[in-house]
Amino acid sequence: MTIEIKTTSVEPIRNTYSAIARRFGDKPATRYQEASFDIEAKTNFHYRPLWDPKRTLNDPSRTAMQMDDWYAVTDPRQFFYGAYVGNRAKMQEAAESNFGFCDKRNLLTRLPEETQHQLLRLLVPLRHVELGANMNNSKIAGDAIATTVAQMHMFAATDRLGIGQYLSRIALLLDGSTGKALDESKTFWMDDELWQPMRKLVEDMLVIDDWFELTLVQNVLLDGLMYPLIYDRMDAWLGEQGAEDVSLLTEFQRDWFKESLRWTNAMTKTVVGESEGNREQLQIWVTQWEPRAYEALKPIAQATTGLDALDEIRAELSVRLKKVGLESTGVQA
Repeated sequence: MTIEIKTTSVEPIRNTYSAIARRFGDKPATRYQEASFDIEAKTNFHYRPLWDPKRTLNDPSRTAMQMDDWYAVTDPRQFFYGAYVGNRAKMQEAAESNFGFCDKRNLLTRLPEETQHQLLRLLVPLRHVELGANMNNSKIAGDAIATTVAQMHMFAATDRLGIGQYLSRIALLLDGSTGKALDESKTFWMDDELWQPMRKLVEDMLVIDDWFELTLVQNVLLDGLMYPLIYDRMDAWLGEQGAEDVSLLTEFQRDWFKESLRWTNAMTKTVVGESEGNREQLQIWVTQWEPRAYEALKPIAQATTGLDALDEIRAELSVRLKKVGLESTGVQA
């Protein structure tokens, strides 16, 4: 008996979803394109938001920035949910290994009492800043229009919650997971004069209405000054105090900030380049908020690295702003 096996090729009727085909043509699309473009609803809303009845859902008037197409703002990392989760799983695995190493060998509890006190006063209170960043990026994700913009901020919101938890775990390593160190650290956040300018800035940011103003202040200006100060300069300062092992517990933050610069720079450059009106309004916001971010970090710098380090970081931020078409307010001593 003879058996003949034949193959037949079937041409697909279409190569991707209609919304993607209208934007990119009827050709095989990337996973990022299929998961990120033209997803949000634009018509046939049943009701206006009860919390803001003057606007519709996905209303472009929630920001002063004007874009012909907000999907011009894309993520250079090409992160959609699956790619994001896979990437963060690897980063978390490395972080968990570092925390396990420090816990097993009691590296933090071996530190002098004064050094442990410095960690609780100067580092762990930043978990409250991270919670504010989580809330801010969540708000932006809810108000932004294009999915490419919203998901970048939602991923950032999730990251900031995780970073806050890592900072909390440093306190738990110091007190044997009793929670006493967290209470002590919160007292510094609430009462120590060193933290009050930052507390006020975080609280004021929570009520910024324009979502693009908020992402500029949070993700470009404050983070652009805070992360290099805390996780680069202050990290080196802590090493000089004998707390070199803390670097193991903050490696995630350094890697995260380096990666986040890719999308924040790309987003800002695209919006600035859209129109002169956008650039002028963004420059007004930079002039208003950059000095406040600097002043909020000034007491921390004075207590650790010195103001020269913060001024160097501000100069670096000035260079990044200039590359996207904006001007820093200048370095202040």
